[in-house]
Amino acid sequence: MASEPTVLVRRGTNHGMETSEYAATLRARTDATVVHATTPAEERAEIGDAEVVTGGDLSGDLLDAAASLRLFAGTSAGYDHLPLSEFRERGVAVTNASGVHGPNIAEQVLGWILTFGRNLHEGLRRQERPEWRHFQSHELAGETVAVVGLGGIGQALVQRLAGFEVETVGVRHTPSKGGPTDEVYGFDEIHEAVVDAAYVVLACPLSDETRHLIDAEVFTTMRADSVLVNVGRGPIVDTEALMDAVRNSRIRGAALDVTDPEPLPHDHPLWDFENVLVTPHNAGHSPKLFDRLAGLLARNLDRIAERGYEDLENQVV
Repeated sequence: MASEPTVLVRRGTNHGMETSEYAATLRARTDATVVHATTPAEERAEIGDAEVVTGGDLSGDLLDAAASLRLFAGTSAGYDHLPLSEFRERGVAVTNASGVHGPNIAEQVLGWILTFGRNLHEGLRRQERPEWRHFQSHELAGETVAVVGLGGIGQALVQRLAGFEVETVGVRHTPSKGGPTDEVYGFDEIHEAVVDAAYVVLACPLSDETRHLIDAEVFTTMRADSVLVNVGRGPIVDTEALMDAVRNSRIRGAALDVTDPEPLPHDHPLWDFENVLVTPHNAGHSPKLFDRLAGLLARNLDRIAERGYEDLENQVV
């Protein structure tokens, strides 16, 4: 087993940043041979010798061409879009970027919570008109925030909420593992988790267990003055049920970085609600992203040199 495998950084961009920057950062963090192709032909030519490939995805003909592949290092926390069964059949390890996006996504969630807490979006609308007219706001202190998913993003959010004098409720697949929140529930206890929450934050992966976890029944359970925040995956929420809940004032509003469908079509009704804030799957952007990704992969390359392609950090296959 080679202690310094060849690493191929897939071409393209990540939130508008060229992945050539990722490759350069990785070269500075490891002794491995790091290759970055700039054209499809170059990428296909290089992938056959790469033991490690890192990027947003890998499938189809390009995966078939990856004859030496031992590890695919995904650059997103979610991995539901990857052909995991094919990786397993080929004996390829897979890691995700859980924790890498924690600080920046947690900051975006906190920004949304404070925006709804003080009704700043209403203030911005009145400024655009312009209209000097007072409006009512809320306070965050003393409220309950339910965080669905206690991975890197959920933990980073709970950490940042610590100074706001709120109660926190966590939801995770295995509640017996506990967590940093005041209470922890399982996904099958979602109603108990959200019933008292002013803010329900979705930061969990998409799976059979979490698809449409937030449906019409859950919206009925949620407080009428509650806000839904989704930075997980769009299909965790039943979109039709969400629109119905907003139309009928069953919740106060929503903030969505992910949607179903995605991208959100320009004529989709979700764009038209004043109390639904939408960003284009952008919460993952950070100027520190490539440094964090490179650090994660460099640590795993050290582990590979010591004991092979098992028990890697963030390993999902």
